Amino acid sequence: MLARENIDRLMGLNGNVRTTEGDKVGSIGTFYTDDDTGEPTWVTVKTGLFGSSESFIPLRDATVEGDDVIVPFSKDHIKDAPRVAEDGHLDPGEESRLYNHYGLEDERGFSGHDDYAGTRDAVGTDANYTRDADYARDTDYARDTDTRRDDDAMTRSEERLNVGTEKQAAGRARLRKYITTENVTTTVPVQREEVRLEREPITDANAGDAMSGPDLTESEHEVTIHEERPVVEKETVPVERVRLEKDTVTDDVEVNEEVRKERIETEGTGIDRDRR
Repeated sequence: MLARENIDRLMGLNGNVRTTEGDKVGSIGTFYTDDDTGEPTWVTVKTGLFGSSESFIPLRDATVEGDDVIVPFSKDHIKDAPRVAEDGHLDPGEESRLYNHYGLEDERGFSGHDDYAGTRDAVGTDANYTRDADYARDTDYARDTDTRRDDDAMTRSEERLNVGTEKQAAGRARLRKYITTENVTTTVPVQREEVRLEREPITDANAGDAMSGPDLTESEHEVTIHEERPVVEKETVPVERVRLEKDTVTDDVEVNEEVRKERIETEGTGIDRDRR
């Protein structure tokens, strides 16, 4: 069983209730302590869709691992526990039905159990309460909205499926820029000079130039030939802007879940049909 200092620490955390096999049952709800000793005896766990239901679990053989409470009961066994109103106090009939469900016996007389808020020095005690042993052990007792024992009507209850939505991360999309290399082929016109030999006859117009030199001599005449060649330069220029945008798409998702309902049948009336 957990000590009181354990729940003082756990109440400020967002711990879970787990089975000894490691299955998560749900998040920790409320601790209930004994009116006489102040020791924690019960804890509620939030189960169902979005934690809409709370189940009571005895802390007799429970342990603490980190922020979690470990209990020796299966997940289904806990979820099938009798529903008890979250009114801050366990009465004898409620505790008896819970003990019977978990296969435990109350080893001492019942003294009442209050929820523990962690800010009080002691938990209140119901001094006027006396245990009705027959009432506490009545396993066929069903908690009704009208608790009078002489009521001649029975309330039939059933579970209803409340389906909602919650947003959660389903993946990530990102933009990543990287560099690739490709060959670009283009054509550019280039010019070059070529040497062409021209011969011209001696005329009156060029006779002076032709006769200005020596009669016979060896000489050379040189000209420079030019040509163009491609010159490549690279420049970086922006070409487009790219961003990620999100669109909301609505899909229909079929939810299939089992719900429980109570049925009422008659005995000794000659009517064989179940009454819904």
